Amino acid sequence: MSEALVAVEAAGTDASVPEASGARQFWRRLRAQRAALVAAAVVALLVLVALAAPLLTALEGQDPTTYHPSLIDSARGGVPTGSIGGISADHWLGVEPQTGRDLFARLVYGARVSLGVALAATVVQVAIGVAVGVGAALGNRWVDQLLSRATDIIVSMPLMIMSLALLAIVPSSFPRPVLVTLVIGLIAWGNIAKIVRAQTLSLKGLDYVAAARLSGWGAWRIARRELLPGLAAPVITYAALLVPTNISVEAALSFLGVGVKPPTPSWGQMLTAADVWYQAAPQYLLLPAGALFITVLALTVLGDGVRTALDPRAASRLRVGTGRKDDRGAEDAKSAKSDKEATA
Repeated sequence: MSEALVAVEAAGTDASVPEASGARQFWRRLRAQRAALVAAAVVALLVLVALAAPLLTALEGQDPTTYHPSLIDSARGGVPTGSIGGISADHWLGVEPQTGRDLFARLVYGARVSLGVALAATVVQVAIGVAVGVGAALGNRWVDQLLSRATDIIVSMPLMIMSLALLAIVPSSFPRPVLVTLVIGLIAWGNIAKIVRAQTLSLKGLDYVAAARLSGWGAWRIARRELLPGLAAPVITYAALLVPTNISVEAALSFLGVGVKPPTPSWGQMLTAADVWYQAAPQYLLLPAGALFITVLALTVLGDGVRTALDPRAASRLRVGTGRKDDRGAEDAKSAKSDKEATA
């Protein structure tokens, strides 16, 4: 809290009221968007499934790595025996062609990898982007030029090509999920650094930041106490939209064979092996593809809802179920009532 805000608080004004009011307004705007609430429920369910994967597979009595050769028809090239890909009371979603591994177990454990890699990579991107952006905005001209040019280089790098190159040369003994997380996080932080730098430059000109600087605060204290709270909204918004992108990148890398390696399950890895089985065992392709589609869609809708709730002036890109039409109608009615009272 700057000295200017301390003076306001000493005069009898509670400086924490606007912050609490802003939080309440955010939740109220988010709750008004039905699509965002449904997406949040879907994301919460997916996270719960990923966390409870050992419990769910224990209930089924299976695990994601055990082979079941007795459930495979070797005479037909490894097609699962039984109806609908081997679905039974012991295998709720059937078994994997050629190996007989349980599909339900691999699907829920694959959620752990896909969601975990995407979330961890987003944290790495946000941490580096915020540090570089704030450092460029608060540093002198040479620091700003150095960090800005480094950011431009990172932004110009093609993510998929650089990821393929780095993942191909790293020894296979290195934990693959950790490697994929680091590669995505260390290559794709440029855009958030640019956003943070621009926002920090605009915040530097505000009165409370100037008051803090005149009071003798250092750059680190100003950044921590005055700038970071103002950067929360754009950073959270961009991070919410980064998660579905990172899930797609992880799935693409695993699909191309340079991501997560067997026997660790991953949705992208499952799609890699399923492309030749879509006729004989269609659920082997449809299950991971459907899980990826639902996850990316839910995270995208939720990210758009968070963006709209944090910045009500920005119209939502998703008109269905956002409740923005009702909000505009209420605002128009309130404005008309105020005009009528003023005229009277």
